[in-house]
Amino acid sequence: MQFLGTFSKFEQCALNMSLINICDSESYVGQEMRQKYNSWKESTNEVAENLWLDLHKFTIYLPHPDQEYEDVTLEEGLTRGYNIEVEPVKDKSDLIYNIPKGGHFVVILRQRLVNGSFEIIGTGIFVRPLAIITLDAIIDSELGQYQSMLITHPIIRDYPPDWQNKLKMFLKGEIVTQELPSVVKYVDRAFNQDFRSPSWNEMYLAASGFANF
Repeated sequence: MQFLGTFSKFEQCALNMSLINICDSESYVGQEMRQKYNSWKESTNEVAENLWLDLHKFTIYLPHPDQEYEDVTLEEGLTRGYNIEVEPVKDKSDLIYNIPKGGHFVVILRQRLVNGSFEIIGTGIFVRPLAIITLDAIIDSELGQYQSMLITHPIIRDYPPDWQNKLKMFLKGEIVTQELPSVVKYVDRAFNQDFRSPSWNEMYLAASGFANF
């Protein structure tokens, strides 16, 4: 993953931690997603099937590293994925991307000041089977300058051969999500009960070169 100075190390770790939580169906985010999806389907009298095939929006909040909260430490909140919101997309007409079935919309917001508001700094697509986010980070919104990057799962060391070409084909609509390599099962407790999500401290130490998962 190349950030090229767009994000600080703290923000890089927060993004990695967020991706870990989004990929894990048993995380706080996964449980919230399942609950909202089932409630939506119940309200529309539709059968709840595979929620990952229905389009969702993930909003990732990158707090200021000195931000404090009353009931939880910043580190614990990031570990549990409390900085992520998820909801089904009921109206696709407002989206800026043409997202293939099985992909999900991602919005990233940054808090520049302690207790300050959040501003949008990037949008992208979450591709679950590959456990990655394709991101367009905003460099200059007035000039329309963006930096495209891939956020890959920090725990998955070896992605299968040719996965980037498969990703491009999926985003172009040339293949369906079922034809992508499903590496996400290694980092989802619904499939891999031995998977243990790292803590924020472990994530930050790994980014500093002092620990490995």
